[in-house]
Amino acid sequence: MIDAFVRIGPLMDPVSYPAWAQQLIEDCRESKRRVVEHELYQRLRDGQLGAATIRQYLIGGWPVVEQFSLYMAHNLTKTRYARHPGEDMARRWLMRNIRVELNHADYWLHWCQAHGVSLADLQAQDVPLELNALNDWCWRVCTTESLVVAIAATNYAIEGATGEWSSVVCSNGTYAEGFPGETRKRAMKWLKMHAHYDDAHPWEAFEIICTLAGENPTQALRDELRRAICKSYDCMFLFLERCMQLEVRQQGRARSSAGQLMQSVV
Repeated sequence: MIDAFVRIGPLMDPVSYPAWAQQLIEDCRESKRRVVEHELYQRLRDGQLGAATIRQYLIGGWPVVEQFSLYMAHNLTKTRYARHPGEDMARRWLMRNIRVELNHADYWLHWCQAHGVSLADLQAQDVPLELNALNDWCWRVCTTESLVVAIAATNYAIEGATGEWSSVVCSNGTYAEGFPGETRKRAMKWLKMHAHYDDAHPWEAFEIICTLAGENPTQALRDELRRAICKSYDCMFLFLERCMQLEVRQQGRARSSAGQLMQSVV
């Protein structure tokens, strides 16, 4: 198996991976940056995001959090023991991490409850259609595409970006300090668990991708991986942009109300 990839360098060093994989990271960098550096997360970090926007964000994000372990379970069904080293690696990794992901839905619910968002609100999913796009894409890619492409779109792209934007939100204590002391730890647990720039999880997924694809995958597969990864980032960006539309409207109404109040005083 001369095309097989076996990592010999550090897990989280891009140089440890084939040249095509390093180029893949570079080709997807801008799409990822738009998510990680989005204004919404900066406002959330600084305690400057409106309550209605936070509420919409939390409700819209619920399906992806709640169903992420199901995406992984679906990908697990694509593996067969001893058929390919990459499948064996994916099989063990998915089995180990599905159970971890199950707990994340509980932590997201705790975060929601700290903002007055109930489980019934999450289940009702009264949000704009654009906020459903990421979950719809995840299901489609995990249902219709190969194991390597599905892992790239979900475990690598979404988990990697999530670790970085969570780190942005937690980079100072302003947002956390907005919660009462007795509920702060519970409210922040989901964010704190994900807020690691040095999280190995997406890099482990990347190693699986490279092991499945080999040292010299076809150009078609490289293009497919790039499109899948960037589409996940783009769906996340669309989600954030739609939430910010609500934020801008709310701010406009607040300014209008303030202006009318000033005129009535005069």
